[in-house]
Amino acid sequence: MKKGIVYLVGAGPGDPDLITVRAAECLRHAEVVIYDFLAAPKLLQYLREDAEIIYVGKRGGHHTLSQDKINELIAAKAKEGHTVVRLKGGDPFIFGRGGEEAEVLAEAGIPFEIVPGVTSPVAAPAYAGIPLTHRKCTSSVAFVTGHEDPTKEQSSIDWSKLATGVGTLVFLMGVKNLAGITKNLMAAGRDPKTPVALVRWGTTPQQKTVVGTLDTIVAKVAEVGLKPPAIIVVGEVVKLRDSLNWFEKRPLLGKTVVVTRARAQASELLDRLSALGAECLECPTIKVVPPADWSPLDAAIDNLGAYDWLIFTSVNGVSFFFDRLYEKGKDVRALRDVRTAAIGPATAKRLGDFGLKSDIIPETYRAESIIEAFEKEPVNGKRVLLPRAKDARPVLPVELQKMGAVVDEITAYETEQVRENVDELIKRLEEGSIDLLTFTSSSTVRNFKALLPPERFESLIKGVIVASIGPITSDTARELGFKIDITALEYTINGLCEAILQNFASNLERSDPQT
Repeated sequence: MKKGIVYLVGAGPGDPDLITVRAAECLRHAEVVIYDFLAAPKLLQYLREDAEIIYVGKRGGHHTLSQDKINELIAAKAKEGHTVVRLKGGDPFIFGRGGEEAEVLAEAGIPFEIVPGVTSPVAAPAYAGIPLTHRKCTSSVAFVTGHEDPTKEQSSIDWSKLATGVGTLVFLMGVKNLAGITKNLMAAGRDPKTPVALVRWGTTPQQKTVVGTLDTIVAKVAEVGLKPPAIIVVGEVVKLRDSLNWFEKRPLLGKTVVVTRARAQASELLDRLSALGAECLECPTIKVVPPADWSPLDAAIDNLGAYDWLIFTSVNGVSFFFDRLYEKGKDVRALRDVRTAAIGPATAKRLGDFGLKSDIIPETYRAESIIEAFEKEPVNGKRVLLPRAKDARPVLPVELQKMGAVVDEITAYETEQVRENVDELIKRLEEGSIDLLTFTSSSTVRNFKALLPPERFESLIKGVIVASIGPITSDTARELGFKIDITALEYTINGLCEAILQNFASNLERSDPQT
């Protein structure tokens, strides 16, 4: 009989990219995952499809399960023979009650492993530009709970020693008790002018920092309405934030962007927007799939020697064509006498991955431009193979045929509608917490609109900025009732991100009374 094991895993402070390699490995092998409120949902992407996922989060006094029940659940799943990951925000052994859970497992004779995580009292200040130690400020730091066990008869914190005996103090879970914490520190001898910072949702796109001193911070936090969860940092190191604040200067911090691109192609856009500080809500509206019938493409591949030109209009067209070429036992040598053309640098780069350099790369990244490029080529009577998406725009084959070319337009792939994260999307649109929609093709626009209730379409997208990768996509969006705010001048992911940046930068300038 298979013996169960438990991995007590630290999920990190909130930024899913800060998870450790070992933690990701444990998640990939987990049969059962029991996770907390502060564990980033994006981490669940590491899981196998058949993993059982159980949420046991605690938030603001609302407990899904008591700690005793959580302990029992972890042990029970392991006793059933499962590989269990107990996924905890931050580090399991830093105010995460991981020690209690490990004790229960040890007493029950259940094998377990501790996988440390990047802890929030270190990471959140770092993302706020506050080093916990600095040779010019302090050489000591202490982590303190801001919320002791309410069943204890008296506090275990010795305020008289803590207040003046440690340079930097970091309090966790202390927002609600901030007034008491500052009062105790000042009463025990800490200078009322000692700098203090609260970092809310540290390391995430929602990060917000409030700075003051022991005698002013309570009023400042109340003024801005800062709520938990937040880390409290007390000490002279807080002053270094003025010069070391890096994370909160990212231009799209605090903005929520919907990415509608197919999941398989979305990583570049997600990475770019995230690096700029945005919170990205993945809502893929399409997925790219093989054609319903391979036989037309197979016949073209078998007869490649008869073609003079092979034209690719997208990265997907290149990928599906060469996948099928290899599937049929051929390789790039089958194209030795065929010239190639590619629309856009990404398509040309993908073609280069297969060892081929495009003979024609148009000046702009649309079909009309490649037609202009072919006006310099003798194509009358030439045979052209055009493997691309089903139901693509007809302008390219029509214009080439007018020039005398014999064009075989063949479906290399199709797109299907996807309905991922629709409930979350509509909820966020209702709340008004979506700042920007991004569209990278006409099909993403059409399928996105189909996700929304028709009678509520206008109200849901009211006030939301809409960004498009190019004029064709923008035209489709306008026809469907979207107001386009941003159209990329360069029809690439880089061009789209640059256009978004310029839009937000100009809005900031207009809203700044000093400019």
